[in-house]
Amino acid sequence: MTKSELIEKLARRFPQLVAKDADFAVKMILDAMIAALERGDRAEIRGFGSFDLNYRPPRIGRNPKSGEKLEVAAKYVPHFKAGKELRERVDQRN
Repeated sequence: MTKSELIEKLARRFPQLVAKDADFAVKMILDAMIAALERGDRAEIRGFGSFDLNYRPPRIGRNPKSGEKLEVAAKYVPHFKAGKELRERVDQRN
């Protein structure tokens, strides 16, 4: 599901919301989650999952085209961990 599909579905489910308001609500939620991760905090939605940051230390990488070695800097990457309810509901599908 894309962001625009989520906005459309939210506007359909709650007819009192104009599509513009649904768009604003989704944008605010995503912006709050991004801001939390930027601060180094975690973002959690109960029943869905949590977003956290994983640290990746510096390493020596390799350019696959030329074979040349290069240094890859340390960085933090977002990591999603599914919540129990989401895992159980997905597992029921199979």
